[in-house]
Amino acid sequence: MSDINQQVEQVLETIRPYLHADGGDVELVEVSAELDVILRLTGACSTCSMSEMTMTAGIEESLKRAIPNIGKITALKN
Repeated sequence: MSDINQQVEQVLETIRPYLHADGGDVELVEVSAELDVILRLTGACSTCSMSEMTMTAGIEESLKRAIPNIGKITALKN
């Protein structure tokens, strides 16, 4: 696993307990050469009406704060 993938996973681990509390989760699908990140929202997060807010205010914010050189962050719904 590349260093950037490990950094992304570390950030996701800090967020997962909150997602698990609501029956959801997030998984890393890919980090591109341009440092764009693709995530997959699973469980309750894939159908929740608040998932866009979770992505923007929670996951994306945390990733950008921890990894400033990260590119675009995209979430796929399961």
